[in-house]
Amino acid sequence: MAKLYQVNVLMMGAANILWVPLANTFGRRPITLFNILLLTLCCVWAARTTSFGSLLAARFFMGVGVAPADTSESLRPYQKVSMLRVLLVAPNVVGEIYFAHQRGKAMGFYTVFICIGPVLGGIAGGYIAGNLGLAWIHWINVILSGILLVACFFLVPETLYVREVPTQATDPALEKRGKDEDAASSVKIEDITRNRNTSGSYSELTFLRSLKLYTYHGNLLQNFISPWLTLRLPGVWLVMLWYAGLVGGVVTISTVGPTLAAQPPYLWGNNAGLILVGGIIGALIGAVVTALTADRIVTTKRTLQGEEHMEPEARLPIALPGLVLATTGLWTFGFCAQASNPHMWIGMQFGLGMLSFGLMQAPSIGFNYIIDSYASVSADCFVVVTCMRAIISFSWTFFASGWVESAGPAIPFGVFGGLMGLFTLFTIPQWLCGKRTRIATAAWVPT
Repeated sequence: MAKLYQVNVLMMGAANILWVPLANTFGRRPITLFNILLLTLCCVWAARTTSFGSLLAARFFMGVGVAPADTSESLRPYQKVSMLRVLLVAPNVVGEIYFAHQRGKAMGFYTVFICIGPVLGGIAGGYIAGNLGLAWIHWINVILSGILLVACFFLVPETLYVREVPTQATDPALEKRGKDEDAASSVKIEDITRNRNTSGSYSELTFLRSLKLYTYHGNLLQNFISPWLTLRLPGVWLVMLWYAGLVGGVVTISTVGPTLAAQPPYLWGNNAGLILVGGIIGALIGAVVTALTADRIVTTKRTLQGEEHMEPEARLPIALPGLVLATTGLWTFGFCAQASNPHMWIGMQFGLGMLSFGLMQAPSIGFNYIIDSYASVSADCFVVVTCMRAIISFSWTFFASGWVESAGPAIPFGVFGGLMGLFTLFTIPQWLCGKRTRIATAAWVPT
């Protein structure tokens, strides 16, 4: 059974190697709709299959179908009743439709569903499989993904839009001030854009136009190559390791936890999924904290200190509490699960809650850091981030079940926590030297 979610987890990230370049070439909307349709058909396939091999193949393509959820606009199933996620506003879309001082809350809304999804899936999946049978997990997915397909078709317009950059030769605002060098340097992009917009050069986006299924933004081959070039950027590696470690930990606990709860001394039966409730509580607390703090540093510097420009690295310290809690949460879960005490499920809940808090907070900060630091290549950055997340999540879940069975939970989760702690420490040099690294790599980031 472990292979059914392991292959799904792997493809949810790895398939972005294909989908994101296509989305950057033909637009977010057509790729989103196609993938939700693929997901729906694969759920029907999984519900009707009668062999393990066929079910495994269906789960493989389900992962392929939902992969763009991390980098465009779709729904991402994670595990068991995976469709218990609502429509996600993915990182790159957030960067395309929100201003810098609004992205923290918007990204927090996105990450809360990343965090709660596998937990709700684990809880509800146990009851559905126990009472209705395994096939009904997939039939419910069919219903929800079908609703999502209709909703996305009518309510999710294209967000990938390339605007022309105003130039001095054509813009009246710059021509008027061209004789005064100092005045010319003070012209704001907002003023220029306002003048261009009022000139009538843009046609109104009507509802019917928003239903358009196809756009083209050129150079498909370059879009396939460019994500790998972002591995030269240190900030991408930092967020990539954060996200991979956090999601890998949550997925591993979401798969190992119910198994432990179904065994002595707990014997929870169909209620085994309740061992994951702590993850929901931790995620909700993390959502509140992220909403209150993610954008505060931006608004504070602008209103109190009069700073128009804030360095992206100023966001990084906000992620440290969540990363430290996530590291200790992995250790807490492992050590409590190791103890043969019927009351240690409380500690396991706390451990998952701490990890979920970190998953709720840190990626929200990290995704905004990527958008602020490498705006022109942020979509490419998210491709490699999600691919690494998939590889680590797959690796941890692939080895975790057998490792826990042979050595007990303490050693595996001790190692996972140690790796997460190492990823956390990488934050400090990037915080202190991130601006220098961005200057050194500026030639690799087009403007």
